[in-house]
Amino acid sequence: MPASTPSYDEIVATLTAPGQPFAVVRTDVLGYTLPVYEHAPHDLRAVFEASRTYGARPFLVYDRTRWTYGDHADRVHRLAHHLWHDLDVRSGDRVAIAMRNYPEWLVAFWATQSIGAVAVPLNAWWTGGELEYALRDSGTVVAVVDDERLARMRDLLPNTVRATLVCRDRHGLPEWASALEDVIEAGGPVPDLPELDIPPDHPSTIMYTSGTTGLPKGAVQTHRNHVTNLMNTTFGAAAAAATAAAAGVEPATARDVASDQPVSVSLQTFPFFHIGGMSGLYISTALGATLVLMYKWDPADAVELVVRERVNAVAGVPTVVRQLLDELDRQGVVAEHLGAISSGGAPVPPSLIDRIGDRSGRAVRPANGYGLTETTSAVVSNAGDAYYEHPDSVGRPVPVAEVSIRDDTGRPVPDGTTGELWVRGPNVVDGYWNNPDATAAAFTDGWFHTGDAAYVRDGFVYVVDRIKDVVLRGGENVYCAEVEAAIHALDGVLDVAVIGVPHDVLGEEVAAVVELSPGVDVSAAELQRRLTERLAAFKVPSRMFRSAEPLPRTATGKLLKRDIRTAVSGDSSPYQPF
Repeated sequence: MPASTPSYDEIVATLTAPGQPFAVVRTDVLGYTLPVYEHAPHDLRAVFEASRTYGARPFLVYDRTRWTYGDHADRVHRLAHHLWHDLDVRSGDRVAIAMRNYPEWLVAFWATQSIGAVAVPLNAWWTGGELEYALRDSGTVVAVVDDERLARMRDLLPNTVRATLVCRDRHGLPEWASALEDVIEAGGPVPDLPELDIPPDHPSTIMYTSGTTGLPKGAVQTHRNHVTNLMNTTFGAAAAAATAAAAGVEPATARDVASDQPVSVSLQTFPFFHIGGMSGLYISTALGATLVLMYKWDPADAVELVVRERVNAVAGVPTVVRQLLDELDRQGVVAEHLGAISSGGAPVPPSLIDRIGDRSGRAVRPANGYGLTETTSAVVSNAGDAYYEHPDSVGRPVPVAEVSIRDDTGRPVPDGTTGELWVRGPNVVDGYWNNPDATAAAFTDGWFHTGDAAYVRDGFVYVVDRIKDVVLRGGENVYCAEVEAAIHALDGVLDVAVIGVPHDVLGEEVAAVVELSPGVDVSAAELQRRLTERLAAFKVPSRMFRSAEPLPRTATGKLLKRDIRTAVSGDSSPYQPF
């Protein structure tokens, strides 16, 4: 690197120095002295109020619905007024949101934030029993639901919450429910928001974990948690621009969007009830971007939207990104304006990043953010050339996040040594709602135990696997994510899940359930032979199963390993040996 070219660390130091937009100072956060962004927004209400200045700029596109920022803000004000004055919702009260990614989701979220209430996003895939658990556990007072969730909770809601607002259904509503459209589409003067002060560490959201290993836990996120996440994202963009400028490269951001259009037109594929979707919601609002929404994920529909709306940014779980690339290639669509593709929510195979680079000549800037619900999205990020050069790493910590690799006793381990990844910072939650035992088990002196096995090398963080997703084969640890990444890289593989299955001598052996691409026929022996070129022999799956259907995943893209293990060991397994 030429002496005149600043390093990444030097760029970070410059951007976070005193007097700079991303200046970092230390302050007390709920009893811990932590680094924070000095110029972060005070709270999410302030973010919403600032967005009104975008006025006639396009805010969202959904089917035939097109709202400007002004259209959206008027609806938020009307709903906030209704919640505060008509339904007596006060600061700290919980308001549940249970619906698809409809435009009304955003209105409900911002109205809740604007009156200091706590939004409780509910997983739209949940059964009635799961929805009931979260409503009762959170103590929700008002529910904002769509017609599908209303049908699922019709017998539950009148006995659980004091008011229900329903979108996408104005006819045949029960007497205890009201049509949301009647509130937000009402005529007359637009009411003001109530005057109130929202402390930065006041609860903003309660987001329930996926519950793949037990009852969901409600992570309580504050306004500081969310605005820190917003600042982390904008810092990442500033660092990327500075890095490109230092290399003499013109940043590719929005290069094909007309001057009267927003900086970004983003296709939203994460559900809003997922931290990735919620992050996209408020980051886009803060930056004046346009959000393009879909009724449900469909690769062909997504390509149509990318072309028609000149989408220049897409974020999604690896499966979604792979399907989008497949469909673009199938239709022969280049989409040169699509300059940013981000993936997360599940381990990203390095082969997917290589494919993005090969397809675009590295013109597309890939990005990955490592984080969890408890860390309020990404606390480690990888993007651009650094991601192409380190496709197996989740990247480097954001400026205000501290990371530490710990052994089983909680002691730090040397660089290059695998242990559990712990995280501390102003976007790490303080604990779980109404669950002190779970909080005590997951947090130590402000440090969150992520449950991920990882190591650090040269400043880059490498997440090996979930600690509980390790196969103990004859005394050797086999990390499933590593094996899955190797199998993903093989031609003809569409998806894969690696699990441990019982073995009389070894304790466990490595098994893989593989979904092949249409028209591909390959033997287990051939797959194993190709894997020996990439993996040590003891890591190569000794048992391989074929899946004729897509592998089961949560709404946020995580493989349902528990279901897959059960199915593999069942008498009538849907997975057949090769």
